[in-house]
Amino acid sequence: MQKLLTFLILASSCLTAAELAEETELKFAFYSSAWGENTDDGLRLVAYNQTRNQIQLTSISFLKTGEESEPVNINFNLTVPALGYADVDLPYIDLLLGNECIDRTMAENWKLVEVSNYTLNPSVRNLIIEDTDSFRIYQCVENVLTTWSSAYYRAREYEEWVLFHFENRREY
Repeated sequence: MQKLLTFLILASSCLTAAELAEETELKFAFYSSAWGENTDDGLRLVAYNQTRNQIQLTSISFLKTGEESEPVNINFNLTVPALGYADVDLPYIDLLLGNECIDRTMAENWKLVEVSNYTLNPSVRNLIIEDTDSFRIYQCVENVLTTWSSAYYRAREYEEWVLFHFENRREY
């Protein structure tokens, strides 16, 4: 009976992990005042745990695809409470290198405002847009490898995408 119970728990964990691989239940976003301001401010990571269990976020690796680009690994030990938020301040790490879309966008004078694993909507940023011709959101995509665990399973890696969210207010 104990073996059957152990098997069912492991099978349940594997099924949950398979579901999470498609859309993870951990949402996160990176912010930095340094983007577009030419300062040496650090990064801030904000994470939201959509599960009913506390999790430990241990790393996010940006899987750069450019020929001369190396992955950017960010390691931390962030406890995110069940159905709750957590954040951590980090030294500045350049997440912008090795992506043609980001290079092109930055050259067009767009300002990076957020890097997240969810789609940004202007209403999320509490913006009221009265003239849609004067405001646009532009996004670049990149793959990341996110590693986190809970009391119910060992560290799991999830390959997922992040969006680089840029804002540009045009003057007419």
